[in-house]
Amino acid sequence: MPRRTATMLASTLMLIALLCAGVFIPVPYSEMSPGPTVNTLGEHDGEPVLQISGRKTYATSGHLNMTTVRVTSADYKMNLVEAVYGWLAHDNKVVPHDTLYPDGKTEEQSTQENAEEFSQSQESAKVAALKELDIPVKAFVIVSTVAKDSPSEGVLHAGDVIKAVDGTVVKEPTDVAELVTKHKPGEKVTFTIVPAKEQAAAEKENKTATETEDVTITTKESDDELEKRAIVGITAGTDHTFPFTIDIKLADVGGPSAGLMFSLGIYDKLTPGSLTGGTFVAGTGTIDDDGKVGPIGGIDMKTVGARDKGARYFLTPAENCASAAEDTPDGLTLVKVHTIEDALGALKDIRSGKTSDLPKCTTKG
Repeated sequence: MPRRTATMLASTLMLIALLCAGVFIPVPYSEMSPGPTVNTLGEHDGEPVLQISGRKTYATSGHLNMTTVRVTSADYKMNLVEAVYGWLAHDNKVVPHDTLYPDGKTEEQSTQENAEEFSQSQESAKVAALKELDIPVKAFVIVSTVAKDSPSEGVLHAGDVIKAVDGTVVKEPTDVAELVTKHKPGEKVTFTIVPAKEQAAAEKENKTATETEDVTITTKESDDELEKRAIVGITAGTDHTFPFTIDIKLADVGGPSAGLMFSLGIYDKLTPGSLTGGTFVAGTGTIDDDGKVGPIGGIDMKTVGARDKGARYFLTPAENCASAAEDTPDGLTLVKVHTIEDALGALKDIRSGKTSDLPKCTTKG
């Protein structure tokens, strides 16, 4: 066999071997890519995304699209060939697996966490929108979770309203931990609560629950090696009572990043006229009860997904601006927002055509 032929054959066999190895050798990476975008003013799976009853609503136009990122599952084993292809693809991003699933988080744990964050983002979006409209919203502290095998198990339940601890009125979730940790491990602490069932029944009848009961719990020592303290094994959170019903109908979406766009959609439906003036606007960002917009992950994937769907403007959390501006899709203007008020101001400029006044994102922020 001629030397040249032998060399080519050996090279071909080596290439085949490398390709086979690349297909079968797993690597510790995951892939992110642009996910679906949904118009919060429109419909999804045949029904309105935002459904409001008990309050007058108004016709809307244009788009206020929330954006998402698609990621490989926690159980998926990416191979070397897929990783290299992902690194070379412009619209995809390959990241270390631990970035998306830290501490060995399972798919089930990730799904549950995303669902909880999504639920909280909806709650905060409602509160932020109604506050911006000066519509009163009642807030109260509740038991969010009860740890298994903790002193509170079977005594307190998720959804119980915490009115006081040791007779001191509770106004914020942080008050609960502060009052409990005044005790030493092994001491008793008294919670004044409205049981979750009674609270739910009162809300159903649009009433305020007034019947309370006291429960006493013996604290235990925390597992924290640096700071031993008294705990009862609960997480406190905030719940709200709204003056009318706002439902967000969107399944198969998780995480907190749609908060801003939900709040803007709610605001638009509750006010005359159109926030966008018929323009296609997309965006992202967490939102808290006071309307502050927070950063999110996968910003570059979301801008690509938005532009592919036809968006012209993208409402961008201020803390994500520098990263997003490094590779802005053609035809998309990134608008910097710190709060819902900033977003409303930007939308006013967009619908009035004063786009030169928009606070645009740059690589410096």
